[in-house]
Amino acid sequence: MSDGNKAVIAAEKEALNLKLPPIVRPPENIGVDTPAQSKLLNYRRYKEQQKTINQLVIDGAKRSLDRTLDKRTLPTPEPDYPLTMTSGIKKKGFNYIYMKQCVESSPMVPIQQEWLDHMLMLIPESLKEGKEREKLVESLINEVSSDFEKSMKRYLVRSVLVKPPVKWLEDEGGPLPESPVGLDYSKPWHSSYVQTRSQILANLHIVHPTMKILLDLGYTTFSNTILLDLTGIRAKGPIDCESLKNDLSIQARKAEEKIMNTWYPKVINLFTKKEALEGIRPEKWDAFYNCVSTLMSNQLKDFLKRTVEGFVKLFDQEDQCGLPIFKMELTFDDDKMEFYPTFQDLEDVVLGLVERITEALQNVQTVPSWLSGTSPAVNLDTELPEHVSQWAVTTLKAAVHHNLEGARKHYETYVEKYNWLLDGSAVELIETFQAEDHTFDEYTEFIGRFLSLASEIMLLPQWVHFPMVRLDCEDLKTGLTNKAKAFANILLNDIASKHRKENESICSDFEAIKEHALKVPETTEEMMDLISYVEKARTIGIQELILRIKESKRRMSYFLDVFLFPPEDLALNSTVLMWPWKINPIFDENDELIENAKHEKENELIAKREKLILEIEKESRRMEEFTEFAELDRMQQYVTDVRQLQKRIQESEEAVQFINKEEELFKWELTKYPELDKLKVNIEPYQKFFNFVLKWQRTEKRWMDGGFLDLNGENMEADVDEFSREVFKTLKFFQMKHKKELQEKRKAAKKRSLGEDKLEEEPKENPTIIMCSTVMEQIKVFKDCIPTVSILCNPGMRARHWKQISEIVGYDLTPDSGTTLRKILKLNLTPYLEKFEVISAGASKEFSLEKAMHTMIGTWADIAFHITPYRDTGVSILSSVDEIQTLLDDQIIKTQTMRGSPFIKPFEKEIKAWEDRLIRIQETIDEWLKVQAQWLYLEPIFCSEDIMQQMPEEGRQFQTVDRHWRDIMKFCKKDPKVLAATSLTGLLEKLQNCNELLEKIMKGLNAYLEKKRLFFPRFFFLSNDEMLEILSETKDPLRVQPHLKKCFEGIAKLEFLPNLDIKAMYSSEGERVELIALISTSAARGAVEKWLIQVEDLMLRSIHDVIAAARLAYPESARRDWVLEWPGQVVLCVSQMFWTSETQEVISGGTEALKKYYQELQNQLNDIVALVRGKLSKQTRTTLGALVTIDVHARDVVMDMIDMGVSHDTDFQWLAQLRYYWEYDNARVRIINCNVKYAYEYLGNSPRLVITPLTDRCYRTLSGNPTWKLRRSIKKHQSTCAE
Repeated sequence: MSDGNKAVIAAEKEALNLKLPPIVRPPENIGVDTPAQSKLLNYRRYKEQQKTINQLVIDGAKRSLDRTLDKRTLPTPEPDYPLTMTSGIKKKGFNYIYMKQCVESSPMVPIQQEWLDHMLMLIPESLKEGKEREKLVESLINEVSSDFEKSMKRYLVRSVLVKPPVKWLEDEGGPLPESPVGLDYSKPWHSSYVQTRSQILANLHIVHPTMKILLDLGYTTFSNTILLDLTGIRAKGPIDCESLKNDLSIQARKAEEKIMNTWYPKVINLFTKKEALEGIRPEKWDAFYNCVSTLMSNQLKDFLKRTVEGFVKLFDQEDQCGLPIFKMELTFDDDKMEFYPTFQDLEDVVLGLVERITEALQNVQTVPSWLSGTSPAVNLDTELPEHVSQWAVTTLKAAVHHNLEGARKHYETYVEKYNWLLDGSAVELIETFQAEDHTFDEYTEFIGRFLSLASEIMLLPQWVHFPMVRLDCEDLKTGLTNKAKAFANILLNDIASKHRKENESICSDFEAIKEHALKVPETTEEMMDLISYVEKARTIGIQELILRIKESKRRMSYFLDVFLFPPEDLALNSTVLMWPWKINPIFDENDELIENAKHEKENELIAKREKLILEIEKESRRMEEFTEFAELDRMQQYVTDVRQLQKRIQESEEAVQFINKEEELFKWELTKYPELDKLKVNIEPYQKFFNFVLKWQRTEKRWMDGGFLDLNGENMEADVDEFSREVFKTLKFFQMKHKKELQEKRKAAKKRSLGEDKLEEEPKENPTIIMCSTVMEQIKVFKDCIPTVSILCNPGMRARHWKQISEIVGYDLTPDSGTTLRKILKLNLTPYLEKFEVISAGASKEFSLEKAMHTMIGTWADIAFHITPYRDTGVSILSSVDEIQTLLDDQIIKTQTMRGSPFIKPFEKEIKAWEDRLIRIQETIDEWLKVQAQWLYLEPIFCSEDIMQQMPEEGRQFQTVDRHWRDIMKFCKKDPKVLAATSLTGLLEKLQNCNELLEKIMKGLNAYLEKKRLFFPRFFFLSNDEMLEILSETKDPLRVQPHLKKCFEGIAKLEFLPNLDIKAMYSSEGERVELIALISTSAARGAVEKWLIQVEDLMLRSIHDVIAAARLAYPESARRDWVLEWPGQVVLCVSQMFWTSETQEVISGGTEALKKYYQELQNQLNDIVALVRGKLSKQTRTTLGALVTIDVHARDVVMDMIDMGVSHDTDFQWLAQLRYYWEYDNARVRIINCNVKYAYEYLGNSPRLVITPLTDRCYRTLSGNPTWKLRRSIKKHQSTCAE
């Protein structure tokens, strides 16, 4: 090879030694989801770029080699190709093929692994099992990846190149886009290429030598400089997040200062040299400096980006070798378990460091700004792209959350196990436990749970290590332990308090035993009780107390381990334990005390028995003295002596009871004293006899020497009989007793004599029997005086009677204050008693009549009218006069009966005057109640100004009545007593006058109401009270609302506008029907009947219009929709119209047509039933319920006509049905030969009962009567016409 050729080859090699610009790799996070996939993508891109570069170098080398060889060899003459091979079409085709190869050779992003994973997830696991299946899946994945790459290349070619219209080019699998998307390289481009290249050379400042120096300076500086030294952070061990934040912030600030003190001065120094702008025209300086700023910005951004990526890499979930370890604590504060720092604080610190990195190098001035020194300074754009910051924040958040998950779960274990100590559950549990009755062992077991829990918590590890956190649990452990111990202490204090009370109770019981045992008994009973008490205390009591002390000792043993006793409790515990040794000396001292007391009490008992025997002997001797009492004049002294002896016997009985009780206590045999019982029995008759005789003597004295007029014959006779019976029984008792004593004495005398012949002495007569006989005789003598007393001491005797008696005896016998029974008896009036008896009997009857009259008069003293206020009128009214009227009727009858008696003559005038007064009171009350009833009825009416204006004459008359009424009630209210209230002068006449006026008012009122009813006949449905309520408030039309239902069958209320115009009507069910026009109530000027007539008229017209509109709308919409849009009455009416017309049309078609129509009716019914089963309003459901009843009946009628073979509309089976027609703009109803107009009365939305054949008969009967002008009774059908 010649030297010339070598030189050419060397020149070509030198040309190949090009310095290519640095390869800028695409961002790693584009289309990448996992670190492994990111590495794979980087590797693929790197290989593709290396392949492209090698291919470019090889192609350049080949071209240089070909040019060298061409120079050495002679040129070969070109062959003579056909014109078609060198034409423009050929050039376009080859040019397109070349450009296509260039485009396809560019690197393509492979299919993402996530997409492949999703594809594999769609394949059932059973199809992927086995080695052969795995190979098949791998080959299919490769095939999919290859197809994806080919598709991407084809799409890239389509979007960049436009295919020229050359037929021989291969088909690319589909039509090209309609409009060009990329550049059109189908035309020759060399000239434009040259032009563009020259423009690039003039404007592409990046290839300037200064730029290369700036680029090298940046590489040199930033390759060796780091903003944050993140190596060895984990090796430092656990660190506070704030410390890490401060350390890294300081590092960032120092690194920033280092860059600004090294790299930035070098950059400025570079551009202060003259060579910096060499070859740059002045007009391109701004562009050049912009390029400089962009390059510097890119270098700084890349530097910050690498720092952010390095910081994010620290928290890589797969590679945790550099992950920092943060100090965290589980704290216990305010009964809450919390992290310190919190997860949010830690996250904020980590994310804050990213923010700190992004804030670094944000104040670097541009070179032109620094050189010119302009103010304000212009800084480089070094802010990281938003997607980088967002990626870093998202990645770090996920990493922090992932690394904190272990700490969170550890915290949740604490919450799950121990949160019940903090959330109130433990407090509630303890309160419930304390409220119940538990033993000491149950308490200790419950306390042990808390103490065990405290020990368990303290044994938990202090530090728990996680990849990013060292968790310190000491504070939480301490807090939870103290909490558990606090709950245990609550229970300990509780049982300690109970233990203290139990010890105090034990000591109190011992003290009680000591006090009782050492108390000196004052009586034998106390001594015996003390002996029994001490005996019981020595056995049962002390044993129980010792058991309680043992239990207390057991509790003390427990408390010594877990509880600290205060000094007073320690002293109490010691006292309890010492009591068993202190009690025995007390019992010994009690034995000595009992022995001394027992000896003393026995001596006292013996002395009392001897004294009692002596006392009984004295009482027996005194009792014998009573048999010798025989003087009636000394009866008072006898009674006193008996009472004294009874008192001594009572004292002796008490002494016997005491002695027997003492003997029983000493367990001696009880001493009996039969003499004492005998004394008690024997003295009883004497006590009764002496007291009775004394009572008789005093009573006789009072009767004989007391006031004569004070005597009562009936009472005296009863008392004398009682005295006679008692004296007789006493006499018999003493006679029997005396007889027994004589028999006993005779028996005793016979035993003593033993045959001695001596004459027996005559027995002495008993003094007591003599006294009884004497008293008996006195009573018999006094009985003869009783008739005289009964006749003359009659309470009805008056002066006129004594005058008659005096005339009989011939001298004045009228008694005075000095008259006594003894004096009367001395007058010897026995011969005149028969005449006196006649006068006395008349006096008794007169007295009874007089007494009855005065009793009736006295009854009225306390009887008064019951008066109650009437509303707010200020007037009171009478109430509850039934009792007064009953009493009046009863007394009037009694008075009239008394007037008919023959003994009424002495006071006939008084009884006549009383009768007249009672009759007047009765008439007055009757008139009073009539006026009151009418006034109560009319007062609310005439209080209305409207009524007063419409009835002026009646109004004036009522005012007169009202004035009188108020005066009368005012007088009655002052003194409501019946006699006083009815004593008003002219009261009866005034009330009668008021009643006459009220009758005139009522006649005028009835005439007024009759006129209103004739004007508006529906008022006949209302009572007078209801009409008056309406007419009294004509200015308020709303007062009519409650009575509308009685005037109009279907209208429950009207809808009033604010100006009181009527707009619509409502049924009782709440259905609303709007009127076709407004009704002005104000235009009626208070005449209610006028606007009610308008309501009636508009009601009929509105229903007519609604029916007409519904009839027109029926064919326009589906029936199931139509029934929901109209009022219930209208739906039923119009539905019947169309059923009638449709049925009449199909009748002519015969049975088949009716069957077809029957099926149509069934379908309509099914549609309505489906609606009913759905969700409907209450109104709609009521309407559809009635419609279903009608439709079922209509369907059944069609079936009946089918069965009977109806074929003409004149068949009776069809004419007998109730049919609705629309004729001459009116609805008409027909049945048989009856044809009536529909009344259009609004009936509301009421339900319907089932329609039976009997119902149809009622329809025919009711509708036929008016047609035939019949008035026949149809009561027999009324029971079936309920609907």
